[in-house]
Amino acid sequence: MLRSMHELEAYAIGATDGPIGHVKDLYFDDEGWAIRYVVVDTGTWLSSRKVLISPSAMGQPNWADRILPVSITRQQVKNSPDIDTDKPVSRQHEMRYPGIYGDPSYWGRPGLWAGGACPGVMLAGVGDGGSSAEYRIAQEDHARAEVEARPRESGDHHLRSCKAVMKYHLKATDGGIGRLQGLLLDEESWVIQYLIVETGNTWLGHQVLVAPQCIQNVSWPDHMVSVSLTRQAVKKAPRYKSAVTLNRSEEIGLDMH
Repeated sequence: MLRSMHELEAYAIGATDGPIGHVKDLYFDDEGWAIRYVVVDTGTWLSSRKVLISPSAMGQPNWADRILPVSITRQQVKNSPDIDTDKPVSRQHEMRYPGIYGDPSYWGRPGLWAGGACPGVMLAGVGDGGSSAEYRIAQEDHARAEVEARPRESGDHHLRSCKAVMKYHLKATDGGIGRLQGLLLDEESWVIQYLIVETGNTWLGHQVLVAPQCIQNVSWPDHMVSVSLTRQAVKKAPRYKSAVTLNRSEEIGLDMH
């Protein structure tokens, strides 16, 4: 099932020994368009510190009560490094988290989630072809060594704030077409499936869905997303209605379009 980024923003985060805060933002990587971290506002118990928690630490969400349980303790969260949400997140900063939470890095490994389709396989070891713990540790060491070998300011910033990209302009092959209003992600894989685009005054302001696979280029400094679609193709795309759940048959139809 698909979940809206805006829906998840208000969810509470529950550690194994109590609540730790609520979802403030989501960080995705601009290579795989997968959610890599939930930005958690810890509230008054940690002076509203912001910390990152990987989806690989998430348990089965309680959608009815809007709670995301995580397999870590409050003490682990307390010991985790603070995150400055106003600055880019480098690989060097990300490397400080596996030692605290025990979840492996996702970069330098095959597939979006270490060879698996869902983030949970990273902790379970699924997707490593049944490899031993020693082999997985060796993979981790290799990935970490590659990052440590880079200059401190190597420009390896691939994490992007979902909130920050809201209102980015969308440009078709034949001109501007609207602005980014939201993101829809798969609740199991945590992969961004669609961009929600507000067409503005172009066609009476309706919203349409565009898949990340259609993106040709993103100019982060210019806040511009260029897609390999014409304005007419976007105009003919099925309209997005936030109050209606997108079913699988509608997704298939959208993909065919």
